[in-house]
Amino acid sequence: MKVEIWSDFVCPFCYIGKRRFEQALERFEHRGGVEVVYRSFELDPRAKRDPAGDIHDMLAAKYGMNREQAKAMNANVGEQARTVGLAYRFDTMKPTNTFDAHRLAHWAGRHGKAEIMTERLLKAYFTDSAHIGDRETLARLAAEVGLDREEAGRMLAGEEGEADVRADEREAQTLGVRGVPFFVINRKYAISGAQSADLFLDTLIKAWDEEHPLTFVGDSSGSAEAGYCEGGACAMPGDSERDR
Repeated sequence: MKVEIWSDFVCPFCYIGKRRFEQALERFEHRGGVEVVYRSFELDPRAKRDPAGDIHDMLAAKYGMNREQAKAMNANVGEQARTVGLAYRFDTMKPTNTFDAHRLAHWAGRHGKAEIMTERLLKAYFTDSAHIGDRETLARLAAEVGLDREEAGRMLAGEEGEADVRADEREAQTLGVRGVPFFVINRKYAISGAQSADLFLDTLIKAWDEEHPLTFVGDSSGSAEAGYCEGGACAMPGDSERDR
């Protein structure tokens, strides 16, 4: 079973949604048979690498509110993050453009480290106050998950990964994705937003059952010859219909 997750590294609900999905996956009986693929999505492709102001100023400008209202809104999101064990430090976050971070995630994926790189980038931004638009910082983070720092730096200095990011974004448009996180299970079920772990689990079970239907063998009719209980009564093998 395949689960595709479109997200951005500066999206607070993407990190929360990732944790809730992971909680569901941990409870899922067939989690070993689930392939998770991380897809790129830029909330603001035109974002500057080093914008003026902090995250509170940016939120206030975006929604036409004052700074104190923006801080209160961010504090509310931070409370939601804490419920899944995440610590968001809004006061020291460094807003930036995430295109290079997405390129790095794709490159890490080719080395078998897509999940750990995705997790490290999210933690770097929301908890560690790292500048994930800075290429030196990105190369350092790559080294922290076991990738070659110099090789990562060379990759970031070039154009590798650009086509991968754009392909994910085009696919998102085709699917009608307008916001993230966005989860697609077996290309049949879509879950938008940081929904509950229970919802994720229920959908995983449903998708798995559809992909692996039961096949009856032997006598599945419930006949007396098979031995069968139904409606408060049982028939033993060899019983006649009259004796049920």
